[in-house]
Amino acid sequence: MTGMLLELRLALGFLTRFPVGALTGVAPAQLGRSMAFFPLVGLLLGGVLAAGDAALAHLLPRAVGDALLLVMLALATGALHLDGFADLCDGVGGGHDREAALRIMKDSCIGAFGAIGLILLLLTKYLALTSLPADIKPALLLLMPVAGRWAPVLLTVTIPYLRGPEGTGSVFAAHAGRRELLLATVTLLAVAGVLFRGEGLLLVTGLALAAAVFGLWIKRRLGGVTGDVMGAAVELLEVATLLLVLAFVKP
Repeated sequence: MTGMLLELRLALGFLTRFPVGALTGVAPAQLGRSMAFFPLVGLLLGGVLAAGDAALAHLLPRAVGDALLLVMLALATGALHLDGFADLCDGVGGGHDREAALRIMKDSCIGAFGAIGLILLLLTKYLALTSLPADIKPALLLLMPVAGRWAPVLLTVTIPYLRGPEGTGSVFAAHAGRRELLLATVTLLAVAGVLFRGEGLLLVTGLALAAAVFGLWIKRRLGGVTGDVMGAAVELLEVATLLLVLAFVKP
């Protein structure tokens, strides 16, 4: 139990800016195994969003509150995944081949493709949030971060990692395996089932399809995953969750 609690703290410390105390003497394998708890950290983030939405609803118009929810999520995560999404957009938009794309993605500066990608991503998220029926919005806010943080677990376990030991995701890729993917998937299924009942299975099926399509495209375009790809997967699966709920869940 102590080992699992440490892995949960590691996941929380990596994915969020929440204080988790000093984490010293951690073995690389423990960090890799912490991926099993990525969706659980997403559930915590979802709880923060749902609580924030309930509080903002009494203070501000909904459109303003929805914008602040996106700000809240970016602050809670340190914009970690938004950065990865922007880097991926720059790489695949500006790189004519695999090597050029990977070289561009290593550049910390944001380019035109990254800026445009972020604008479109956040605009889609915002419009989807404002379009949600009020009675299913709390459930969506809980599920969205869970689904987003399940995606990098799937990609890390099923697709080769491209960067060397210096890469951000190298430890996760080296030590995450079937156990981590199984636990992460069970968490996603449980949360979707509790929140959306029968429609939860439909949502998870759609999310798995979206993640698989993204993974196959990444493997064909780049040959494998990187830390930026993992971050982009989080953002894209959050968008996919929003769109699938809008399309298939009836209030």
